[in-house]
Amino acid sequence: MNSLNGKVILITGSSRGIGAEVAKVVAQNGAKVIINYAGGKDAAEKVVAEINANGGESIAIQADVSVSSDVTRLFDQSIAHFGRIDVLINNAGIMFNKLIKDTLDEDIDKILNINVKGVLYTLREAATKLAENGSIINFSTSVNRIMLPTYGAYVASKAAVEQLTRVFAKEIGSRGINVNSVSPGPTNTELFMKGKSDEVVGHLASFSAFNRIGEPEDIARVVAFLASDDAKWISAQNIGINGGMA
Repeated sequence: MNSLNGKVILITGSSRGIGAEVAKVVAQNGAKVIINYAGGKDAAEKVVAEINANGGESIAIQADVSVSSDVTRLFDQSIAHFGRIDVLINNAGIMFNKLIKDTLDEDIDKILNINVKGVLYTLREAATKLAENGSIINFSTSVNRIMLPTYGAYVASKAAVEQLTRVFAKEIGSRGINVNSVSPGPTNTELFMKGKSDEVVGHLASFSAFNRIGEPEDIARVVAFLASDDAKWISAQNIGINGGMA
């Protein structure tokens, strides 16, 4: 349970949901954690309090990943506090469901600003500020594999994340840094479950080989492994964490 002992891990968008669970799991494995949030200060501080109460070490830093100056400040404040950043986990992102014909200009701007520019900005900072022999994990989605209607803008943004992962892995590998992306399937978070009937959830569960949707801990355990030195020979890969849905 100490595979991440001493590593400093920055997780964007980690005040709730999968990001918060990842933060708790990596802290249990010995990491020091930076909880990043855009607007959920109370939720972020709750995650920090839980980690610290369980013997971990964590802080919360507000920053909007779609604003480049915020991302620069996020990295600088993290390094000022902990001395370095060993692992970057790009979890921050948004999703909405609309047919392409109904997608507004402002919808496109918002999803690209957070899901794509946010990753680009953090990778740009990581190019010079992430510690040698570090790791980067970017979040994509298994929806990219099954092509569901109403997810057009979302899968476009996440396809970009997967390609950025592959390119950046080649650009930064000389510093001993491995870069991968993960693609969760439907996962039991408050945000995902909101507004979904039992019938809809059951249909989504049927895509899995285990006939259930994922739990946040299912995702977090794989991410924790990818953040560890045991995964250093894995790079430029996209890994499905979806119970065999596709």
